[in-house]
Amino acid sequence: MPVINVRDQKRALRAKYRKLRETCPPDVWQRLDRKLTENFLNLDEYKQCQTLFTFISGDIECDTRHIINQAFADGKRVAVPRCVNRFGAMDFYYIKSFDDVAKGDIFNVDEPDPARCKKVERFDSGLCIVPGLCFDLQHYRVGFGKGYYDRFLDKFKGVSVGICFSKYIVNELPRGGFDKQTDILVTEKFMNRLAR
Repeated sequence: MPVINVRDQKRALRAKYRKLRETCPPDVWQRLDRKLTENFLNLDEYKQCQTLFTFISGDIECDTRHIINQAFADGKRVAVPRCVNRFGAMDFYYIKSFDDVAKGDIFNVDEPDPARCKKVERFDSGLCIVPGLCFDLQHYRVGFGKGYYDRFLDKFKGVSVGICFSKYIVNELPRGGFDKQTDILVTEKFMNRLAR
């Protein structure tokens, strides 16, 4: 029986779904984003959470900025990640507005400014939005390849939500021993919870 190299499979999937995202027409992307955002904000878990852990979306990621603004309006605490190094370590900081955000030193993505923001010390509750280039129906994902969220989810005790457009959902993805599922998967077409 041949040995399957999960790392090579994920690398190919990463390239495929990055290209699909980069070539999606802007009007289609915006329409999908609006519906996905609406579905996410309708989750009971969102309505009931006090703290929202979320990344700040980049160009080829499902938009989290509208979700963040709504969370501010709803009186929730918003915590966003800051990469500590290139090897999968990140810290979360509370932000009160996008004025608390600046380009990070490591990947040049929007991150909290640690000089302005309070670091999160407890991860025993809350709702965490998890990014991914693609997901499968068991809520495993292929991310950008550094393992930041798999490491984080290993210690996070709240509820995790993967967000992804339905056209980037597959039946089953290759996975390794350290890969983590999300509790909920939200697309513009459906919301799915894992049976626990």
